[in-house]
Amino acid sequence: MQEFTDRQIEIMEAATNRISKFGIQNLTIKTLAEDIGLSEPALYRHFKSKNEILLSLLSYFKSEMKNRIQSLPFKPNDTEGDKLRAIFNSQLQTFTNKPAIVSVIFAESIFHYDEGLSYKVSEIMDLMHQYVNKNIEKGQKGGTYNKLIGASTLTTIILGGMRMTVLKWKLSGHKSNLMKDGTAVLEGILKMIEKK
Repeated sequence: MQEFTDRQIEIMEAATNRISKFGIQNLTIKTLAEDIGLSEPALYRHFKSKNEILLSLLSYFKSEMKNRIQSLPFKPNDTEGDKLRAIFNSQLQTFTNKPAIVSVIFAESIFHYDEGLSYKVSEIMDLMHQYVNKNIEKGQKGGTYNKLIGASTLTTIILGGMRMTVLKWKLSGHKSNLMKDGTAVLEGILKMIEKK
């Protein structure tokens, strides 16, 4: 895992704030340097380019997400459904607290010309896919989820529904209630697959 200096983290957080306020198009080394009171050459000592900042930001989020999800305090009697709720609750809470990270992850239309950034976004999506797919497979094997739909298809349905909810929240200018809407989508899907 990549280690970042405190200064690099400060720069990434400032970049995240700028993206949140003005959009990813308005992120430049010049404006970023002004935001944190550094000269441009000083900023270049920490990151070679705007792309390197975005790449680092995505790496930082990916490792944060991995650590956060892996350290969720599951109880021994939690069902797979409870675990899935906890995973998404954690994700939705993070997005609610740091809405700008959504702007970065969902900027794939801007990233399509940059293989490194596209790849990093797909790594984050793949990681989430693995967590959900593993949960569904365990639930289906253990008999807490029905087997009407294959685990892989079900994972796509869940992640697609969540992605749509997050996107609607982003497009509403974060005015909708992401926690409430995301929970409703997940509960709706769980109602269809959890065995009572």
